[in-house]
Amino acid sequence: MNLQQLEYIIAVDNHRHFARAAEHCFVTQPTLSMMIQKLEEELQVKIFDRSRQPVEPTKAGALILEQARRILNESRRLHEIVAELNEQTAGRLHIGIIPTLAPYLLPYFVKPLLEKHPELTLNIEEMTTQAIVSHLKNERIDAGILVTPLREHGIRETPLFTEKFYAYVSDNEQIYTKKFLLPEDLDINRLWILEEGHCFRTQVLNLCEIRRDFEVEGRFKIAAGSFETVMNLVDNYGGLTIVPELVALNMPPSAHPRLKSFSEPVPVRQVSLVTLDSFPRQKMAEVLCQEILQALPEVLKVRHETARTIHL
Repeated sequence: MNLQQLEYIIAVDNHRHFARAAEHCFVTQPTLSMMIQKLEEELQVKIFDRSRQPVEPTKAGALILEQARRILNESRRLHEIVAELNEQTAGRLHIGIIPTLAPYLLPYFVKPLLEKHPELTLNIEEMTTQAIVSHLKNERIDAGILVTPLREHGIRETPLFTEKFYAYVSDNEQIYTKKFLLPEDLDINRLWILEEGHCFRTQVLNLCEIRRDFEVEGRFKIAAGSFETVMNLVDNYGGLTIVPELVALNMPPSAHPRLKSFSEPVPVRQVSLVTLDSFPRQKMAEVLCQEILQALPEVLKVRHETARTIHL
């Protein structure tokens, strides 16, 4: 048994296809299949059910794959520990980030981070909060950027910033002329929100005190996956939606009249970097936090402590 064989079975598990796994590992499919077969013979167990498409691990194979991931993670940690001891910002960093943050936050810090730390390799994936927590606990990713608090045992949360919520309102709505809004001003029958699975949807439902099985009435329903979609719906069909501050900061000046602030207490969400408590590269995590904070727009760097806010 060797580490390369473990990498091959994990690649097959990730891709659920031998040819794609071989391509990912830069080897031929016969080579990959032969190495996996030798491992199965050594362990005297079938790791994959090859009769199913896509390929699936057997019950015993699932346990072996779980342990293989631990072994490979620990082997990589040897290099990471040495880099940490030498105070080097080097190596691979695998980060999960929620979709309602990724398009707006990543452009601020990724380029300056990589320019400042040329020995660092970033692997960033968009995933839901639930997936980030699961991948962290299974050590498939090193860190996550999401909305907290999570209150998950074994996960360390390092707050980065808070961002306000804004209403994006059609000029045909009665509340368009108001300077500041209250949650009760929002007509839920005129509200466009993101589809199920986005934590921001839950935060909006909490803000409006809407039941979780909320559905839009009428002949037209849409499962919107981005803020751009719901804002375009507001522009073309009327109504309103809720957007976080990073989205508002990226809007063109022509859209600013549609943005409406909330009266105090202003609804906000807290964005944090999360890692396992046992993550050995805490200095790397600190560097990542520092680089994100330095790259943020000035308005997000400081929140006046006297401002009244409500976390959703």
